[in-house]
Amino acid sequence: MATVLDGKAIAAGVIDTVGKATAELKAKRGVTPGLAVVIVGEDPASQVYVGSKTRMAKSCGFHSVQHALPAETTQEQLLKLVDELNADPAVHGILVQLPLPKHLDELSVTQSIAPHKDVDGLHVNNVGKLFSGDSDTGLVSCTPAGAMLFVTRVHGPDLSGLNAVVVGRSNLFGKPMAGLLLAANATVTIAHSRTKDLPGVCRDADILVVAVGRPEMVKADWVKPGATVIDVGINRLAAPERGEGKTRLVGDVAFAECAEVAGTITPVPGGVGPMTIAMLMANTVIAACRSVGEPEPRF
Repeated sequence: MATVLDGKAIAAGVIDTVGKATAELKAKRGVTPGLAVVIVGEDPASQVYVGSKTRMAKSCGFHSVQHALPAETTQEQLLKLVDELNADPAVHGILVQLPLPKHLDELSVTQSIAPHKDVDGLHVNNVGKLFSGDSDTGLVSCTPAGAMLFVTRVHGPDLSGLNAVVVGRSNLFGKPMAGLLLAANATVTIAHSRTKDLPGVCRDADILVVAVGRPEMVKADWVKPGATVIDVGINRLAAPERGEGKTRLVGDVAFAECAEVAGTITPVPGGVGPMTIAMLMANTVIAACRSVGEPEPRF
């Protein structure tokens, strides 16, 4: 039976480090890390995420700012707000909650955030730094950064000689995850819906990371015995056995059967999910430390 990685416990360790770094930065330089979160419209899931991020920021001792804009906000109005936050010295991190209403251009908005305040790690400057090997001045997208912490907890920082397969090629996760694994010296394959013999490709992985949004797609016979399996999927399925209208969360990996084969595995929920907000807090305190030339914490 596989070792199950506890995302809540590992995330709590990250938050503890963030809190200590925040207290030290305040005491030494009088600087409070500032995080501004912008939400446009009334999407219920986004409201939940933003609320969680704001509460976590306050618990870390941050200066936390939330801008809730109406759904009819124009592109010009949103970009003007981002420009103001870019210029605000009390704000070290800016996050615009996605998805945005369809009339807004997400790409131009995310690229308008100053790279050194881009705590979501989506600006092309930060993506470019990741793939050019610059880990000292860039900011890494939160979910891949959190997933990578799981990998290094199991295998250490040097993945030389290990085969890693990332199933999913999104800009938000798959590509930056591959970049992180490559930077750690893994031999990396990016697989996707058009990959020939996807189960066979996955079976070759010492480290298998899955982010495709297909419930329980990866079965036990896709997994190499003893492999590390990181499940990034979050899928909500009907659960009538729990009562009318009830649902349950599952990942992209069939957890119960794959746990019989894998060496280490992450659950859903309680795996990668908690790490995303934790790494957002980590990126914010890193950005604050860099803003005054202080050594940044390591995670």
